[in-house]
Amino acid sequence: MVITNQMIQIHKWQDKDLELLFDLNSAVMTEHLGGPESEEKILQRHKRYLELGERGQMFIVTLDSVAAGSVGYWQTSWKGEDVYETGWSVLPTFQGKGIAGAAAKLAVEAARAENKHASIHAFPSISNTASNAICRKLGFELLGKCELEYPPGSIMQCNDWRLGLK
Repeated sequence: MVITNQMIQIHKWQDKDLELLFDLNSAVMTEHLGGPESEEKILQRHKRYLELGERGQMFIVTLDSVAAGSVGYWQTSWKGEDVYETGWSVLPTFQGKGIAGAAAKLAVEAARAENKHASIHAFPSISNTASNAICRKLGFELLGKCELEYPPGSIMQCNDWRLGLK
């Protein structure tokens, strides 16, 4: 599956995309997510991405065919409701160019096309101004602050953003 927005594309996650996960696992890239993961955790994440199946989809983000980051959505239960959750990550050299926002928009469109859940949520750290700005720009509604356990064993202060899919 290839979804296009001018030069920015999202492609279904494949086995060959493992290297990108290691590139996205730097201290700078994981500042709002509890820090870098071990090699074992990265390999487990890659396997989860490949095996999402009917529960969602992860994508590699490219700009002019060069890997720039990742974006995706996955099924979760939030406050008793089955919803999609979305998240994105763009390498530092590609940040500030609108790539994350364009890729997130494409991923939301893919989730909407599935016609499976009524809404999609994003839970950026309250200190991640760039991701919170993307949510606002894409029309997500800020429902308020919340706490999530991420990574396991660590409580993260997040904003709960919701966008209707139907």
